[in-house]
Amino acid sequence: MKSIKICIASAFCLTSVACTTTSMPISSDAPAPNSTNVLTVSSADKHQFKVLIGSCSHQDKDQPIWQPMLEEQADLLMLLGDNIYGDTEDMALLKAKYQKQWAKPGMQKMLAATPTIGMWDDHDFGQNDGGKTYPQKEASRQIMLDYFNEPQDSIRRTRSDGIYTSYMFGSAPKRIQVIMPDLRWNRDALAHVTPSEYRQVKAPQHLGPYLPHTDASQKMLGNAQWQWLEEQLQQPADVRILASSLQLLPEFSGWESWANFPIERQRLLDLLVKYEISNLVIVSGDTHWSELSQVHFENGQALWEMTSSGLTEEWKQVSPNKHRVGQGFSKANYGVLDIDWSDKHPKVTMSIKDDTGVVKMQQEVSL
Repeated sequence: MKSIKICIASAFCLTSVACTTTSMPISSDAPAPNSTNVLTVSSADKHQFKVLIGSCSHQDKDQPIWQPMLEEQADLLMLLGDNIYGDTEDMALLKAKYQKQWAKPGMQKMLAATPTIGMWDDHDFGQNDGGKTYPQKEASRQIMLDYFNEPQDSIRRTRSDGIYTSYMFGSAPKRIQVIMPDLRWNRDALAHVTPSEYRQVKAPQHLGPYLPHTDASQKMLGNAQWQWLEEQLQQPADVRILASSLQLLPEFSGWESWANFPIERQRLLDLLVKYEISNLVIVSGDTHWSELSQVHFENGQALWEMTSSGLTEEWKQVSPNKHRVGQGFSKANYGVLDIDWSDKHPKVTMSIKDDTGVVKMQQEVSL
């Protein structure tokens, strides 16, 4: 095992909070840089491993939620997008918004204490509901990766089709794989109803303006990313976490989700069947409400998704979801994955907690 020092606080350490470092061993058998980003955190070999999930944090709002998150003493924090609300083609302004968010005292303490990985969604990508035509995506990529302290030689900075990545924490029989697809860089335009139809028909049903594509040529991931994703699902792992910036299982809210591209969504579900993946849970963000969703495959196997959104953003009109288990929660919240290795088969407890740390929903999944 080799060891690499990384600055957890961020690439931009503030004078008010010292930039701390943590020793994070990197696997000696890590693949070539053009393959994947595989790290091993030594704490993953404990009997329990705790992952926090967050998304949708607006830099102009108060954020008391970081304190209960800090008190969780988690082993890993995953930020799933809309980590700022950039929505601009002015890169100086985008950078200033990152600086404002990363300067939040609560976030600074959290980053200093907890290894953190991240993905973008539309607002930090730079355009509301944006996709492959956003003109500043290259510059936006570099700013985002700077704030997540991505090494300058990382493939995420130069790959021609996005910032997707994966991580491997721990060693057998306690290997935790995190797969983070990029749902922005290659995504084709969304299909949508007319403004009047949205106002008159969809909005009263708490549905968004978008429609599912029926044209197989319309893509979200792109061919190279699909090849990479299929390779990731063949990697040995004991628990897998698919960390998606958008909801995958719910269909169809009319807002952004994998359901906008149902052929792509089904392709992913088919891969899970093809490779007999039975140790995977999904986490997602984006919606401004939280919920648990479940689907069953033909063999009876259950697949669970925990949506955690948002750290500051709230949406009172929760959309219908036929796969929802229990009720949604539409106030500020964060997600927790507690991975327990003490039994023969690992257990993952998925929890949604409010901004005081009180559990609002919870589900135990045996893998």
